[in-house]
Amino acid sequence: MTQQGVRWTADQVLALAPDAASRRAGGRLATVGPWSEMGSSEEGTVWGLCQGSGSRPYRTVVDIADVSGPAYTCGCPSNKSPCKHALGLLLLWAGGDGAVPAGEPPGWAEQWVSGRRTRAAERTAPGPPGSGTRSGDPAAARRRAAQRAERVTAGATELEQRLADLLRGGLAEAERAGYGLWEETAARMVDAQAPGLASRVRELGSIPSSGPGWPVRLLEECALLHLLDQGWLRRDRLPEDLAATVRTRVGLPSAADGPPVRDNWLVLAQYDTADARLTTRRIWLSGTETGRSALLLSYGAAGRAPELTLPVGLSLDAELSAYPGAGRQRAALGEQFAPPAPAEIRPEGVTTSQAVAHYGRALRDDPWLESVPVTLERVVPVPDGDSWQLADAAEDTALPLNQAVGNRTGLWRLVALAGGAPVTVFGECGHRGFTPLTAWPDGPCRAVPLC
Repeated sequence: MTQQGVRWTADQVLALAPDAASRRAGGRLATVGPWSEMGSSEEGTVWGLCQGSGSRPYRTVVDIADVSGPAYTCGCPSNKSPCKHALGLLLLWAGGDGAVPAGEPPGWAEQWVSGRRTRAAERTAPGPPGSGTRSGDPAAARRRAAQRAERVTAGATELEQRLADLLRGGLAEAERAGYGLWEETAARMVDAQAPGLASRVRELGSIPSSGPGWPVRLLEECALLHLLDQGWLRRDRLPEDLAATVRTRVGLPSAADGPPVRDNWLVLAQYDTADARLTTRRIWLSGTETGRSALLLSYGAAGRAPELTLPVGLSLDAELSAYPGAGRQRAALGEQFAPPAPAEIRPEGVTTSQAVAHYGRALRDDPWLESVPVTLERVVPVPDGDSWQLADAAEDTALPLNQAVGNRTGLWRLVALAGGAPVTVFGECGHRGFTPLTAWPDGPCRAVPLC
């Protein structure tokens, strides 16, 4: 929990919050007033009683030593995880001012922690010989895969015809037809078991109402969708890695088949995106020894945060296995050899021109790639008319910021953090510009999440 005497920072604690309202509520509970019987153990447990609106205080316990990320329990009725009481308790503990003293956990806290750790050990323990379930029929699996491939091919062929009809009739027809045309086409791709194609079709439907210049953007996205269709229809002629990328982009499932790579993985960023059905959490890691970048994806039902949580600035001694495809950035988390611990290091950075060149090389392997992870070294956020850019202190170049972040609090946090001086910034560099996710100011190494 406190390896080498280092505690989590307040930013790392607040990164656990499922939403902004929880962060504000947790901050209000980061005072000793409503708390009693608080404590923390060397084994990674933090506990306390928080007086709420009822007659009995809420019992709050956090297990920080869990290798898959912190786990929480609280007697409050909230369905958020972590709740505001767990966040407030962790903020008090992170303060390191003695408000949460060291000690032995009381029985109610020890019982919960030992119970969940026992259950976790049982889930991961190998069973007796011969107890494993028998694998399915390989021949039947191949037949199902072939049948699905046929349906995807039929869907891709139909989509090609619809794109040709759109271009023949003119892009103005797309604006008159409205979103219904695209939704009906997306439904056809779902029927063809090609969810990746369906998702891209839905994105096309939002472009005609996206403001000035939409015909150019629509034509660009239609070209990329046509390229993906053709890649699927001619996948047997593609290099193996590119064919795997096409299968993934179309929406076919795949397993992490890369060899396990063990490293101390630095957590560079964590952020969520949500739609009506799903919450997706993206966690960017960087190997301190291998220098490799890796992306962990986890999912939760709409309105619920995914279970995997790795606050920015932690280091994780673990094995990762890459998914198939060009670039192999997405990975699956394998065996973990120690709980996540704070790290006093930052990733090596590049110049802005090197970042653009890196994105260009990545597009050769995956033409549908939106962005690549990049750490920029010694850049200064400066205004550029109505937008912002990151000016390179080492060369006369700059990267425009993604306009989608123009009104986000992360931009103003970055500007305040830099104060006109160079900073190190990690983010995603793509055709829409650079999206900053984490920054490190000059001086003591302290990662500051921007999202």
